[in-house]
Amino acid sequence: MHFLLRSYLVLALLTPWVSQAQTSVDLPKSSIIAGFKQMGVPVDGKFQKFVLDMQFDPSKPEQGQVRIDVDVASFDIGDDSYNKEVRSKTWFNASAYPKAQFVSSSIKQTAVGRYAVNGKLSIKGKTMEVSIPVVFRKEDTTHVFDGTLPIKRLQFNIGEQEWKDTSLVADEVQLKFHIVASAK
Repeated sequence: MHFLLRSYLVLALLTPWVSQAQTSVDLPKSSIIAGFKQMGVPVDGKFQKFVLDMQFDPSKPEQGQVRIDVDVASFDIGDDSYNKEVRSKTWFNASAYPKAQFVSSSIKQTAVGRYAVNGKLSIKGKTMEVSIPVVFRKEDTTHVFDGTLPIKRLQFNIGEQEWKDTSLVADEVQLKFHIVASAK
């Protein structure tokens, strides 16, 4: 079965997955999160807006494609003053670089239900080749995609000036996604 995923999350609304069998994303269970440590304390922030366009057939993963566009101004840590700071020039510089983007170049199965999704990650005008380990599973009529990509924020100039001090905000960030889709 061939799955074509065209999903749009705008103001926390993600439209249906489109395939031979119509599916829809379960929003309360789907997310894109950036996890990091601030002064040694784990913190997670959620991106509230993103566009996900994916073609994936588990029997032909090499034919798959993924593109994710994330609205960086939608990053929400749960505090309005922090959210405003993260949009500033020092952090995401959302006015100059409104989106982060991942575009796949290949998908390879590494084990049953496990894939390496290779491609380019662009954040704040910097682009790097990355490989994202993804776990895909079917649960009755539900399709679940999970992955985590560790990055170094300073490689993308996220946190400039005094925020380059990694004792305040750690350099390591875990970009985590969890997409759950249910067949209609």
